[in-house]
Amino acid sequence: MSQTAWLSKKLESGKILCQACAHVCKLDEGEYGVCGVRQVLGGELKLLVYGLAAAVNVDPVEKKPMFHFLPKTRVFSVGTVGCNLSCQFCQNFDISQYPKEPPHKIAGREFPPQKIVEAALEHSCESIAYTYNEPIVFFEYTYDTAKLAHAKGIKNIYVTSGYETKKAIDLLEPYIDGMNIDIKSFREKFYKEICGASLKPVLEAVKYAHEKGIWIEITTLLIPDKNDSDEEIRDIAKFIASLDRTIPWHLSAFHPTYKMLDIPRTPESTLLRAYKIGQEEGLKYLYIGNVDNGDFESTYCPSCKNRVIDRSGNIGQFVTNELDENGKCPYCAYILEGVWN
Repeated sequence: MSQTAWLSKKLESGKILCQACAHVCKLDEGEYGVCGVRQVLGGELKLLVYGLAAAVNVDPVEKKPMFHFLPKTRVFSVGTVGCNLSCQFCQNFDISQYPKEPPHKIAGREFPPQKIVEAALEHSCESIAYTYNEPIVFFEYTYDTAKLAHAKGIKNIYVTSGYETKKAIDLLEPYIDGMNIDIKSFREKFYKEICGASLKPVLEAVKYAHEKGIWIEITTLLIPDKNDSDEEIRDIAKFIASLDRTIPWHLSAFHPTYKMLDIPRTPESTLLRAYKIGQEEGLKYLYIGNVDNGDFESTYCPSCKNRVIDRSGNIGQFVTNELDENGKCPYCAYILEGVWN
């Protein structure tokens, strides 16, 4: 399936400008964007994966990870092939990088927006997550789905690398209720050499989405000797704190995959060190992921320090939420920041 990728513009040169992500590809007839799924055909930019889902699942929302967003609820997760980044540590490289090399093959089963919304309702999901690969590359598909979902009372989540343009965020803002955004590093060299991208657009997207009032959670995968120095961790923490100290920060353990099979798994000591740095910079909500330690996956009231959301075992399967529907702490009445209803 394909459909016009309408988040685009025809230039005086005759090229087509893709306006979905920060690569802002300028394409001639037949050319593909960096993502491998947006191509100029017949003088129009086409989204080759519109209505084609490569990965579908029903998950606990905590797995996204979204810890301050409708806890203990189900999320309907959907993704396509293609990505605008080329991260050497991608755990979903089999779908994200699939269409990038000639002959630019497309894969997926037909799953139009209406069917996604129907499936979410059928499985009692309170939200839909656009995830597994980078959702901005299939923007029009996510937009149409999210708009239909909102009309049915279903919330929407973008799990993203943060490479959206401001124009894309403006269009998504009425329908996207939450975003988990990766800040993969705070160094341009890392983004350029390991991800095929740039740092500045990510920081700008995080700022802009937060300004638009979308609920934001940040994830950083800490990779040994790549982005795990005290200085770099502190730089990320300071950036988050400069926007809002209530933005949750998920510190996640790396495990060898894709083109980084020779890099060891992140030691827990690194994660604990990062956790402490986040505390020192005044962040209210810090979490450690990809390790079996419920103490660092649970939520504590920043006012009275009591545990108010307990997460233990396999994340999302064992969650106890003591907050009321407005996020009020039962011990001190502090209203925790998040999307609770």
